[in-house]
Amino acid sequence: MNIHEGKYAWMVKIGEKGQIVIPKEAREMFELHPGDEILVLGDTSRGIAILPKAKQQDTIKQVFSEIEE
Repeated sequence: MNIHEGKYAWMVKIGEKGQIVIPKEAREMFELHPGDEILVLGDTSRGIAILPKAKQQDTIKQVFSEIEE
């Protein structure tokens, strides 16, 4: 579902083992392939974010710079 230009949302179900399936459209859009590593971030007030490896370094730098301020 396209929410706003460049913004998307997908509904997924959590399986019995706590696993989710990333929708095909999202995997294609973010070029995710079997064996790829993703980063899962959690914030108790903001929720969960899943980042592909290509976005991890910049995001981690940003998070830690905000923590230091």
